[in-house]
Amino acid sequence: MSAASEPKKEIAVLGGGCFWCTEAVFLRLRGVSKVVSGYTGGSVENPTYKQVCTGQTGHAEVVQIEFDPDVITFDQILDVFFHTHDPTTLNRQGADVGTQYRSAVFYRDEEQEAKAKAMIEKLDASGDFDDPIVTTLETVEKFYSAEDYHQNYFTLNPGQGYCQVIVGPKVAKFQKRYRTLLKNTKQE
Repeated sequence: MSAASEPKKEIAVLGGGCFWCTEAVFLRLRGVSKVVSGYTGGSVENPTYKQVCTGQTGHAEVVQIEFDPDVITFDQILDVFFHTHDPTTLNRQGADVGTQYRSAVFYRDEEQEAKAKAMIEKLDASGDFDDPIVTTLETVEKFYSAEDYHQNYFTLNPGQGYCQVIVGPKVAKFQKRYRTLLKNTKQE
């Protein structure tokens, strides 16, 4: 494959609560080539899951999404993000409470920051949500991959209780709303 025919690659880093849920959604999108669960936004170098769960590291559970902007745009990524978690609750997603579960867009450049701000303004004005969006916009400094057992968690652990009760229904709802953006598993 020549360099000219290789897909473009951009990165988005998003925190929408538990990364098992967020990863399961974005892995199913056409144009997304890789999703890595991890941590960012805190002060501890190379944090562990146990450390992040204390809420004392400043890190959020996030996913780093690698995507082809010719197939799926950053705006589409943001639309999926905002509609697959509750961006109106501060430091909380369902029963998961703490700053590590904050809703956050960790932007990589001024363009991503501007697009995220515009999306929040658009959604706040749209009436899609009963309350104002409290998603933070933060620069991504360092991204740390989560431990191996967190990667592709939903696919590898479909029988796990949290996956059956929380992740599975979220993925089903997402697939219904965004069916035109889903990967065709026979081609991708």
